[in-house]
Amino acid sequence: MQNFEESLYNSFEKYKEKSLKIRRFKQKDILPLIQKLPFENMVVGHSYEGREIIKVALGQGKRKILLWSQMHGNEATATMAIFDIFNFFKEKGVDFQSEKEEILSNLQLHFIPMLNPDGAERFIRYTAQGIDMNRDALRLQCPESRILKDNVGKLKPEFSFNLHDQGTRYSAGISPKQATVSFLATAYNEAREWNEVRIKSRQVIGHLNAVLQNFIPGGIGRFSDEFEPRAFGDNIQKWGSSLILIESGGLVGDLEKQEIRKLNFVAILSALLAISRENYGHFSLQDYENIPQNEKALFDLKIENAQMEGSGGKYMVDLGINIDEKNNPRATNYTHTSVIEDIGDLSVFFGLKTIDAQGAILKPISQFPALVQKYKIKGSTPSQIELGGKASFVIDYKSGQKVILNGKILD
Repeated sequence: MQNFEESLYNSFEKYKEKSLKIRRFKQKDILPLIQKLPFENMVVGHSYEGREIIKVALGQGKRKILLWSQMHGNEATATMAIFDIFNFFKEKGVDFQSEKEEILSNLQLHFIPMLNPDGAERFIRYTAQGIDMNRDALRLQCPESRILKDNVGKLKPEFSFNLHDQGTRYSAGISPKQATVSFLATAYNEAREWNEVRIKSRQVIGHLNAVLQNFIPGGIGRFSDEFEPRAFGDNIQKWGSSLILIESGGLVGDLEKQEIRKLNFVAILSALLAISRENYGHFSLQDYENIPQNEKALFDLKIENAQMEGSGGKYMVDLGINIDEKNNPRATNYTHTSVIEDIGDLSVFFGLKTIDAQGAILKPISQFPALVQKYKIKGSTPSQIELGGKASFVIDYKSGQKVILNGKILD
């Protein structure tokens, strides 16, 4: 028999908000969805450029929970999951009916799906003022920051969920495993002490780790908890609300984070049911600390055991190559741009993809006109392989060539 989380995972397509297919949606894309919801919604303020910031509330319980997403405008995975969760609660039928009633009778849920709509418009981290609002909890120079603090102050939520995306190259410990989802029970002081408020955060995270290990075994990380006095998570913990930070990382093949969106859907609903039932208290500090810490041990592509040639002769190297997204002018799509991030002994790092180039020599692609013609490579090609340069070159084996073009493996 499936448990609650397994059933959620297997039923996800029923609740998935089909209109949100890629991460670069805008505020105009979610406003019609909010207007159709059978739940209370209200404008809680406006962004620097005047866009509405809307809170959706549901549930009749006394215990208040505040959840917000897209504090950073280019971190949209949890926003998609929030609309999936809305679909879950508005669906009428027998599926999960007892769990829905239990959550909504015990809890009062307050969602801010898009806290930084100006940043979402540009698909950038920052607000329209160029400020990282997660470093604005003290000065409150962004209207979006003041809106969040005002809601925390008025609601006094027992739990707060701070929903983010993190880079796709974080690893779960020093390992080849991507940190697909990461958690943090933020510190509330420099000493990183554990009071009752913060203990509840880590206990719920212990529950979530146990749940998600069933779906992404070994793929869960934990952020370092150094106190950041300017950050909202640290301050909200200090203000008395148990803060649970959830970060959506990477998963090979999931460029638009649709699988990670599903994991958010399962995790958040599981957390709400656990909070409703108060059955998370048995998770210990050791359970929390057993979650491997996030590390930067990954490259998108690693070339190992290769040779390069210079004026002084041949030498062996590894190459670490990363691929980043570059927004198009309207931030509705993107192109990939690559960089050779590191050259040398990279034996302590891992690649999301790895090529063993033992016995091969790395050569600029410009030395192979036939390959340039074969792959219809337009424009100038790099004349050398260098740190910080574009990752377009040939791995020249005795038996043939493998082409790397802008960080992608062609042959």
